[in-house]
This record gives sequence, C-alpha cells and structure tokens, in this order.
Amino acid sequence: MTDKKPLIAVTMGDPAGTGAEIIARAFGDGQAQPLARLICIGDLQTIQRAYDVVGLPPAIRAISDIDQADFSDHALNVLDLANVDHSTLQIGKVQAMAGQAGFEYIDHAITLAMEKRVDAIVTSAIHKESLHLAGHTQYAGHTEILAQKTGSKRVTMMLAAGDFRVTHVSMHCSLRQAIERCKKDRILEVIRLTNDSLQRMGIETPRLAVAGLNPHSGEQGLFGTEDMEEIQPAIDAARAEGINVSEKPEPPDTVFVRMHNNHIFDAVIAQYHDQGHIAAKLVDFFGGVNITLGLPIIRTSVDHGTAFDIAGTGKASYSSLISAIRYAARLAR
Repeated sequence: MTDKKPLIAVTMGDPAGTGAEIIARAFGDGQAQPLARLICIGDLQTIQRAYDVVGLPPAIRAISDIDQADFSDHALNVLDLANVDHSTLQIGKVQAMAGQAGFEYIDHAITLAMEKRVDAIVTSAIHKESLHLAGHTQYAGHTEILAQKTGSKRVTMMLAAGDFRVTHVSMHCSLRQAIERCKKDRILEVIRLTNDSLQRMGIETPRLAVAGLNPHSGEQGLFGTEDMEEIQPAIDAARAEGINVSEKPEPPDTVFVRMHNNHIFDAVIAQYHDQGHIAAKLVDFFGGVNITLGLPIIRTSVDHGTAFDIAGTGKASYSSLISAIRYAARLAR
C-alpha cells in the first residue's frame, strides 16, 4: 500500500447503542476516509444493520486480520469478531452480552496497538452497567481498562473541543472521593501529563491553568484549605520544573470562560470529573473528544455515551467520532 496515512482501529462500542450507526454514517457520508486508514473492530452483522438504520447503502469489507484490509476504495474494513447474539440483542437496553462484546472490541484494539500493528485506537461508547453485568466490575470505564491492559500507572483524561482542553485530577469516583484525591503529587502528575501531551500536539510551550477545588479557590482558607495545602504546592513544583502554569489556583467559576473567550490558556487542569466535563460539554456537546494521557499507545474517543434513548433511530451525530479520528491522526503523525 502506498497510502501512508496513520492506521487507526475504531471500536464499535456497545452493540445495543449508537456506535455502529455513527460509524456507518461517518463512512457512508465519506467524512472519515480522508483522515486516516481506518479499520472497524466490531460485529459485521451489527454494522450491516446500522447502514440500513441510517439509510445508506452498505460498502463493507469483512476481514479476519488487519493485514487483509484494503484502502483502495471507500469501503469500511470491518474486523469481524462475530460476538453478538442477534437473537437476544435488544437495541437501547442494558445487557451483559452487549457489555461483553464491547469489552472484547476494546481488548482487541489495545492488543493491536501494543503490538504496534495500528498507530492509534479510537473508541466508541460502551455502557458501564452492561460492562459490569458482563463481569468486568473492576473497571469504571474505558480509561481504567486501558490503564490496566497497558500497565500504565499514571493516566488521566483530556476532553478537547477545538482549542478548549480540560484534563482531570480525578475521574470516575464519588465527589467525596474526588476531594480526597486532590493531593499535591497527583495534581503535579496531571500538570506534567497535560504539558507533555500538548507538546506532542505541536504546542511548544503550553499555557496551563489549574482550577481550584473550592469556591473562589478557597479564599485563603475561608472556604476550605485544599487549594492552599495541596494545589498551590503542586503549582509551585511545576513552575520550578519550567512548566508554564498559572501562579495560583484559578477560581473554577471563571477559568474555563477565560480559556474559551480570551484564549489565554491552552488547557485547564480540573480537580474532578464534573468540574471539567460540564465546561467542556457546554462548549461542544456533539463534537468533543476524549483523549487518554499517560498511555504507551494513542487513544481517543467520542465524548458521549451509548445514547440508548435514540439507538436504532439513525439520529445520532457522528461529529465527535470525526473529531476523535482527527485528533488520533494528529497525535499519530
């Protein structure tokens, strides 16, 4: 093959959700093919049904190994794991079989990436309850699966919507646990991961801000001491390393607006899941991207769930998938 675009594996996600539909639409509309050489890891019959649902003629090539992929036309290469029981599959419903199938797509993609047979992976949404029903209760989601399967000890999540980027000190845990995880060493770790990832994206000297944990970043202890006792020391340590990060914890109610409107930061480090997610999804709910930092492989993902409420209708937007593929290709290059 003469095409030197990155080779990217796209997982189908939970077969009861909208993953197959957005893949079918992205390929059927011709939006995905120019970005990279793409292989879908999933279930052939589910993909075929998805093309019918979205009202597009199927152009599919079934393969059993990625070496069989052909990128000379606009057909979707599907590495068929044939792991969906269509006699029992219920579209838009939580079920163990679907959770297991989604897990197997991820596991296969990680193996290919770790063996350097693909340059990056892009994941479609899985459903955490279905994953747990399938017996994978040790994982809260994709990030934890990726960390365990790649042996990565220091990972975090970045949400990106264009030039709006947020990383997270804590992710899938209760708010009480998130406060307990707001510690100097972890905050410094996420600052470093954020800085390194932005440099890989071509930003030579990233401008970073760290959001405070408490209202008004604690007001010097009036509203909590974590900002003074944990966040400030992490910032001081990062600045001593030469990282271009704001001098103090930034008030969390204004820092995201300043990045979005004034473009004075390239990324903000959020202290917990919803602090970062709410801001990012207000900026771009449909086109955002989830990027896992700290892995030995490149992984991006759609920034939405399985959308069970509209699964099977063909209405799901593929904007986030296209953005995730674009980011993965950018990092792979």
